[in-house]
Amino acid sequence: MDQLPTGMTGAPIGSHAEEAPNDQGLTFFQKWWQSLDRALLVAFVLLAALGCLLVVAASPTTANHLGLPAMYFVKKHLLYMGLMFAVMLGVSLLTPRQLVLLSLAAFPFLLLLLSSTLFLGAEVKGARRWITFAGFSLQPSEFLKPVFAVVSGWLFTKQLTFPNGWYERVSLGLCILVLGLLLLQPDLGMAVLASATWVTQIYLRGLPWVWLAGVGGCTVVGLAGAYVFLPHVSRRIDRFLFATPDKYGEGYQISQSLDAFSSGGLFGKGPGEGTIKFYLPDAHADFIFAVSGEEFGLLFSLLLVSIYVFIFFRVMQQLLHNRDMLVVLVGAGLMTQFGLQAVINIASTLSLIPTKGMTLPLVSYGGSSLIAIGFLIGSILSLTRRWIHRE
Repeated sequence: MDQLPTGMTGAPIGSHAEEAPNDQGLTFFQKWWQSLDRALLVAFVLLAALGCLLVVAASPTTANHLGLPAMYFVKKHLLYMGLMFAVMLGVSLLTPRQLVLLSLAAFPFLLLLLSSTLFLGAEVKGARRWITFAGFSLQPSEFLKPVFAVVSGWLFTKQLTFPNGWYERVSLGLCILVLGLLLLQPDLGMAVLASATWVTQIYLRGLPWVWLAGVGGCTVVGLAGAYVFLPHVSRRIDRFLFATPDKYGEGYQISQSLDAFSSGGLFGKGPGEGTIKFYLPDAHADFIFAVSGEEFGLLFSLLLVSIYVFIFFRVMQQLLHNRDMLVVLVGAGLMTQFGLQAVINIASTLSLIPTKGMTLPLVSYGGSSLIAIGFLIGSILSLTRRWIHRE
């Protein structure tokens, strides 16, 4: 086996700060189970279970509106949930080195799929984000997002090992390429998540002042350009800043969402008793947090938020005690995506930011988004294992 590269401290990539326990006589899966952060796994499973409950409550009305069987979206969600757990399990079994190799192999293919959406993708609400084949719709950007975090984290780690290399510049070029393709779709939300991932990783790696100024300038120019050249972005921002939400005009969805929270109170109206799902076609997806507030109440919604907070700080605590820069950079990038996506969904539902069509991780109904989240949380579980079985 080739010698593994090292991080800043000289620890081999794939090693952890803690010593491996005595694993003699254990099977492969027993070693995996002993090394796993089980509290983190329980948090992910609990979040997924609460998401299934909310999809059951929110989706039958949407299915009826579309002339489909009442449990159509519920059955599809359970199928996708099964695929998500399979992906999560498979990825969590990998070592960091194997995770990098898988991501490096998948990244060019996903870039090709993302590019093809501009020519072959079906146009939905003015955007081309989906590829349909054999009756299945795929959103490549959902899968590219976590894979990009792994690839960029690896490139920054290689730059630390070989200071005279071009790995950092390659990472910058890939970031610009990914952002360009996302903005051409256009998908500003995904572009924000991808750029936040890259900025987080280069900040932790040690950001020169020149790069900091460049990143800040590009961010300002990008946001201004999105406002000027993307009509749906400017409409949403203008509506958020200048329009008063009402039930019959601008801000209809937000008005319904805020009404749902106010009518739900502390304990909610009860499962199936909410009304927001009758008025919002995306109640089981983008606005599922509003369904949570109306049918299950403020306390249930706070439970959801507290699980996200626990996951974020649990992972960050693990990363703080890890000496392997690959684990730190990739893990921080993935948690930036996971946490920021949850914040964007919840904040837009509460009218704290302009509305953005983005799912609530592990909770909203989804196909591509749910399976991609399986890769993301599988990667996090792999990176936070207490020890890694040597290859």
